[in-house]
Amino acid sequence: MKSTTNRMLVPYGEAMQALGGIGRTTLFELINGGQLERVNIGRRGFITTKSLTAYVDSLSETADA
Repeated sequence: MKSTTNRMLVPYGEAMQALGGIGRTTLFELINGGQLERVNIGRRGFITTKSLTAYVDSLSETADA
């Protein structure tokens, strides 16, 4: 996954769009399953771009196998 910005964290809504428009429930399943990393700053939750990239890369590797 190529990031169009240099941001290290993205809000939930942007993370869902970056993953093809998945729903909030699916996003939280990925977080709870350890596939995406969530961090909080105050009360706001964010997803790390590093974990988004790693997740999409793992999907690509699985598809290639």
